[in-house]
Amino acid sequence: MALSLGELKGMTAGVKQKLNGMGLYDAEAFLAKVKTPKDRQEMAAALNVGDKTVLELANRADLSRIVGVGEVYSDLLENAGVDTVKELAVRVPANLHTTLAEVAGKNNVRVPAMSFVENWVKQAKKLPKLLEY
Repeated sequence: MALSLGELKGMTAGVKQKLNGMGLYDAEAFLAKVKTPKDRQEMAAALNVGDKTVLELANRADLSRIVGVGEVYSDLLENAGVDTVKELAVRVPANLHTTLAEVAGKNNVRVPAMSFVENWVKQAKKLPKLLEY
């Protein structure tokens, strides 16, 4: 099940309201509308926000496709330098787990089990690439 737009980090009430007005209510629907740089540019203009804002929201929506990541671990991954499915797919699970443990300690977040991290990387490798950069 896709995250609601309100669950995406960085989503403001105003942007969410505009997206809802476009018929977009969850991360999956949003992701379908922002696949290419041109799509994101058009969306940024429609929302009256910067291109970077739309790209960040698109990356978070993309990460939400990984089962088990959710809102908390999405933030943790981002703080560890993993902000896209593409980036997650090339990570070495053991190294990523170590980095996540370091970041979690600084942010008072529970460290995901190694098996979770392995599963996330495995999922990222199998998921179709939806965003073009």
